[in-house]
Amino acid sequence: MGTVLYYYPGNASLLPHMMLREIGAEFALRLVDRAKSEQKSAEYLRLNPNGRIPVLIDGDLVLFETAAIAMHLADRHPEARLAPPVGAAERSEFYKWMVHLTNTPQAEYRAWFYPDEHVADPAAAPAVKAAAGKRLEAMFGRIAAQLAGREWLLASGFSAADLFLFMLVRWGRAMPKPPREIAPLGAHAARVLARPAVAAALAAEGIAAPFV
Repeated sequence: MGTVLYYYPGNASLLPHMMLREIGAEFALRLVDRAKSEQKSAEYLRLNPNGRIPVLIDGDLVLFETAAIAMHLADRHPEARLAPPVGAAERSEFYKWMVHLTNTPQAEYRAWFYPDEHVADPAAAPAVKAAAGKRLEAMFGRIAAQLAGREWLLASGFSAADLFLFMLVRWGRAMPKPPREIAPLGAHAARVLARPAVAAALAAEGIAAPFV
């Protein structure tokens, strides 16, 4: 079946989409139309029983969870150098960032975007959203402090973790204090945006400026 990425514009599928274009691999994009709740369709739930996007099909492998897909692609295409070599100290730093980004800011965004999922009383949703926003601001502040003085998250250079961070910074563009306003994060996002593969992925998904 080759490589197929099930996606929706701007969703978590953007990370593997950018990676596939960085790799230069042949792949097909298959839209999962959230406006029609296609992620809850019986066909899609056979691929991902959680009903979330993305799913990657790579030959006989059917894989969900964004970070897992990203690490799989980095391993599957070592020539693209989207992760340090296995066994290198920087590889452990790569794992740290991938797990942190998926487990901390990405998870927190759930409460920011969907506060109603976290309350029994709808009237409490705005307070949940505001609290999530404050936590996200603090998280991005800590990431920015670790990024200050360097171009990329890893000392060894650009990696999939930088694409992941870019996606998360982009998601916060409508926050009261967008992550891009923290100088190291804004500069980092600009460097990622300058990459042709990233521009191609955004264009293919029909995502228009402002990107972050």
